[in-house]
Parts: sequence; C-alpha cells; structure tokens
Amino acid sequence: MGSDHSHSAPPAPPRVRRILVATVVPLFVATVLAAVVLWPRDGSPQTDGGADVPRYHGTVTRVVTEPCPPAPTPEGGPSAGPCGTVEVRVEDGPNAGQQVQTPIPAGPGAPRVAVGDDVIMVELTDPTDPAASSWNIAEHQRGTPLLWLAVVFAAAIVAFGRWRGLAALAGLAASFAILLTFVLPGIAAGGSPLLVAVVGAALIMFVVLYLTHGVTAQTSVAVLGTLGSLILTGVLATIATAATHLTGFGSEDATTLSMFQADVDLHGLLLAGIIIGSLGVLDDVTVTQAATVTELANANPGLSRLQLYRAATRVGRAHIASTVNTIVLAYAGASLPLLLLLTADTRPITQILTSEFLAQEIVRSAVATLGLIAAVPLTTGLAALVTAAGSAPTGDAPRPRPERADVLAALSRPRAGRPDPEHTPPPSTATDQWPEPDRSTKTAW
Repeated sequence: MGSDHSHSAPPAPPRVRRILVATVVPLFVATVLAAVVLWPRDGSPQTDGGADVPRYHGTVTRVVTEPCPPAPTPEGGPSAGPCGTVEVRVEDGPNAGQQVQTPIPAGPGAPRVAVGDDVIMVELTDPTDPAASSWNIAEHQRGTPLLWLAVVFAAAIVAFGRWRGLAALAGLAASFAILLTFVLPGIAAGGSPLLVAVVGAALIMFVVLYLTHGVTAQTSVAVLGTLGSLILTGVLATIATAATHLTGFGSEDATTLSMFQADVDLHGLLLAGIIIGSLGVLDDVTVTQAATVTELANANPGLSRLQLYRAATRVGRAHIASTVNTIVLAYAGASLPLLLLLTADTRPITQILTSEFLAQEIVRSAVATLGLIAAVPLTTGLAALVTAAGSAPTGDAPRPRPERADVLAALSRPRAGRPDPEHTPPPSTATDQWPEPDRSTKTAW
C-alpha cells in the first residue's frame, strides 16, 4: 500500500542483536508466565446488582405534549416537565410490531425524544400484579452512529498510516482484548490490582509495540525503556499514595463499586489506573526517542554516542514539555463535572486541594510525569548505545575539524565567476598560503 515515511534503520550488529534477544526474550517469557498464573479461572464474580431488566429496541412514532399538573408543593405551581406521552413501535422481543405508550422522559439526564428516534425500551412489571406492566424509555440507541464513527476512525488511520495504520488498529484491538479478558476480570476476581495491571501493561506493550513497529532493534530499545519506566512509575505510585494516605474512595464510581464488590482493593485499583494510564503516554515517548536517535544516526553517521544522546535528549525535553500539559488536561477533562462542582465549594482552597479527590488526581499527574521524565534519558541512552554500535568503529571519536587557515581562506575568497573589484591581494608573504583562485572549495566544505 506504500512505503513508510521514515527511513529504515540499518541492521544492528550480530553482537548487539544477541544482547537484545538475551534481554527481551526472558522478559517476554516472564510476562507470559505471570499472565498465565494470574489469569482468572473462576469466571465473573457474583455481584449484588440484581436481575437485568429486559431491554428492547423501538422507534418513536408520535409525541404528544400536554400541560404538567400542579406540583405537590406549597406554592402549587406546575411540576417540572416536559409532560405528555410518547408512542413507540417495538422492534424486537415478544411484543415486536406493537405500538406501546410511555410517558415523556423527564428529570435530570432524561433523553429528549422526537418522532423517528431510535430508543431503548424497558418493560417494568408490577410486583403485586404480574399481569400489569408499563413501558419506559431508557435511552437512545447509539449503535449505528458509533458504528459509523468507528468506520471513519479506522478508514482515516489506514488512509494516513497505510500498513503502519493497519498494524496500529490491530494493536488497538489487542490492547482492548487484554484489558477485557485479563486485566478487568483479574481485578474483579480478587487479584492484586497493581500486580495484574503491571503484567497486563507489559503484555500490551510487547504485543502492541512489536506488532505496530516491527521486530527491530529500535523497537526492542523502546520496549526496554517502556518497561523500565513502567516499573519505576509503579514504585513511585506506591510511595506517593502511601505518603498521601489515599484510600481509592476519591470518586463516586469507586464508592459505587465498593457496594457491588466489597472485596475489590480500591487502593490497588487506584495504582492500577495510574499504571494503565501511564502506558499510553510512555510508549509514545519511548518510541519517539528511539526513532529520533536512529534518524539522527542515519542523517550523520559521524555522531558519537554522546552527541546522539545530547541531540535526542533535546528533542525529548520538548516532547515532555508538551506531554505534561497533555496529561494534566486529560485528567482534568475526564473529571470536569466534579471539578466544576468543587468550584462552588465554600471551603478554603487548601482544603479543597488536599481533599481525597483532588489529591488523587494530583498524584496521578505527578507520578505519570515523573515516569515520563525517566523514560527519556533511559530510552535515549539505550538507543544511543545500540545505534552507535552499528556505526563505524570510531563512532566515539570526534569528527575532524578543518584547519583555521583553510576556513579563513575559504571565507575570504570571492565566489566563482564573480570577480571582486574591491578585493586587494594580501602581502606577498602570505599569498602562497591562500588557495589558488581557480580552486573549488566545495569538496572541502
């Protein structure tokens, strides 16, 4: 479908490849063995969520609005609307093809319906009279719009990335498969959330990086840098959450989860979230640093290990500066409703910042950033060692510099084909040190 936009890296020397294989393969085997040991075998745990209410697809055929009756309040004003009825044609289930009537959804978060909307219906049965039932609109059907969005998403990635984009889609599918079949069931089954998250993140890293970027020395360097930074992030997260006495009950979702599954370690779940969230940014940084070192070495094979490291680190600093803002904004955007609620809090700002919820988000951002900062020198150093090992034997020797007299002579000589009427010949004692007038300096430069 087309060639990659980047230059292919030269093959690493056999000795370097052997070292990388001897390092990466045992780590991959250990990750697979840990995943096999931690893989949930008892199935999904039983929760207290109650029986699922049957849900059916329907299409709105008619909406009738009417004035709302007086609310049961001392003022006696109209109750909150809208009020009226909705006629819906049931599309599946035992009542397929029938027209049912339901009240217009009302209340906070209620869906707003119009004729032609595809909705989800639920049938509620009266416990005292099983023969009596009522219908209600639960929400809109979102399957078709989401399907089209997924198609556009995949088409754009493949159109731009070509084979690399197709590999990225396969890596994305593999990531979700590992999350849904190993990480989430493993935590729900009572496993250590931190251990399950580290193993799951390492498994995702191996599959996605090699699938997307190929089995190369450059990818292996990114894998080692990501794994080392991931372990450091887990250690820092454990220390930070212990020092700040975070319990994991900093959000309403965590509190609700504790009601349905009391055996879930919410503190460990917080650590697992930090690990999984950091992985998505870590592999971006490590792959970029490894590719930067490779491209610099291809552009100038004479660069030494130290020169490669310094040049690529400057790129990493710029990358980290923008990524830090990305991390903070991502966490803030995900928690925007709650942050807006906190602005109406009358407590002092110091108490708000040290509350469980905000302290949890601050720890997330700080720990993820520290892991990213550590990933840059670690990955860049490994990449410089591997890349310089494949260059000339004198890769650490500085490039020869031209003599000072040659440089001055080249700068002073007029351009070829352009006589300089104002040029005054130097004294005879120095003319023999200047290059001949017809000599070209293009080769030297």
